Amino acid sequence: MLNWDEYGKEENTTPPAAPEIKTQAAETQEVAAKQSQPPQPAENAVSTESSTSNIGEGSRAEAARIAVNNLDETAGHEELDEMMANAGRVQVDQKMMINCKADLNQLVPFKYDWAWQKYLDGSANHWMPQEINMTNDIVLWKSEDGLTEDERVIVKRNLGFFSTADSLVANNLVLALYRLITNPECRQYILRQSLEEAIHTHAYQYCIESLGMDEGEIFNMYREVPCVARKASWGLKYTQEISDPDFKTGTEETDKQLLRNLIAFYCVLEGIFFYCGFTQILSMGRRNKMTGTAEQFQYILRDESMHVNFGIDVINQIKIENPHLWDEQMKSDAAQMILEGTELEIQYARDTMPRGVLGMNASMMEEYLKFIANRRLTQLGLDEEFTGVTNPFPWMSEIIDLRKEKNFFETRVTEYQVGGALNWE
Repeated sequence: MLNWDEYGKEENTTPPAAPEIKTQAAETQEVAAKQSQPPQPAENAVSTESSTSNIGEGSRAEAARIAVNNLDETAGHEELDEMMANAGRVQVDQKMMINCKADLNQLVPFKYDWAWQKYLDGSANHWMPQEINMTNDIVLWKSEDGLTEDERVIVKRNLGFFSTADSLVANNLVLALYRLITNPECRQYILRQSLEEAIHTHAYQYCIESLGMDEGEIFNMYREVPCVARKASWGLKYTQEISDPDFKTGTEETDKQLLRNLIAFYCVLEGIFFYCGFTQILSMGRRNKMTGTAEQFQYILRDESMHVNFGIDVINQIKIENPHLWDEQMKSDAAQMILEGTELEIQYARDTMPRGVLGMNASMMEEYLKFIANRRLTQLGLDEEFTGVTNPFPWMSEIIDLRKEKNFFETRVTEYQVGGALNWE
């Protein structure tokens, strides 16, 4: 342990040797001699590191110069040669949705203008959760007679499911789809979608915090509430394999695995699993209840609708470019996945609405979900499954239609207080 009595004492009293002083000319000759020598083999790297580590403080630039002069230029040549072989100017016909060898860093020329337009539209629709006033929701939620027990269950179940579901989607986008989709304009939209999924998860957390809910209860519903857990488990099974960093497309089987994942997440998780909960919360907002939460859900639904449309366009483009993947077995698998998702969402509706509430009931929701399922099937070029079903909630179509939505920037709150910070006596 150091003490003031020992401060300044040297452990070795032998004075250090004077450092060698080189003239500028000598230093120049030494550098020139090193540059004229051929690159040293890898085993000399250790001695180079040793020499640079002994350079005194203040000589970092000198250490960098020595390291550069001794750089082993043979390292990475194989990777560089492969990259340069595909580094010419990209032609439109070279671009493909999967298994493309063209340089992914060259964004233009666009092959899929619709993907770039969706990126622009998504960017124009940007919003943040805190911009929506939650004050009235807090008052209603804290009031003993503000909501019925059935209405409270609906709010909790949906926040519990969606807070997990958007995280699952984001993980799938970041860990798998961005790597495996080999088109730069589509990747650009995937980056935008990833941001939106993060904003959605933020929105659910903001609602949960504002209302003073038990965060542990809500965020663990996907483990503890069966109807929520089944939907989360169904989505997870289509992510596990392709999220493996060693998973690669390029064979018929791996390409089909990617296609199944796209159908699972875009057509089912975002295209069916969200519809019961969104209809319930938005119906609540139409009755002037939980209006802040309903407004958050309205903007989330606007984003999700674009996600679904983008995903279906990607799936159909893969089918066009790889018709051998869309065989009878794959068509059967796709229909089965959509119908499984529909059944899981019907069960979720029955669990969250055991009685009539908000002008709807489980039977009406079942018909709506079958109507949505038929739409997803036909969007993939498959036959409808349910005959004679109609949309019992036409107002949902108006909310989803972007052209009929109110201007968010005319209704955003300029002065607000985070709900969790409010003090309620």
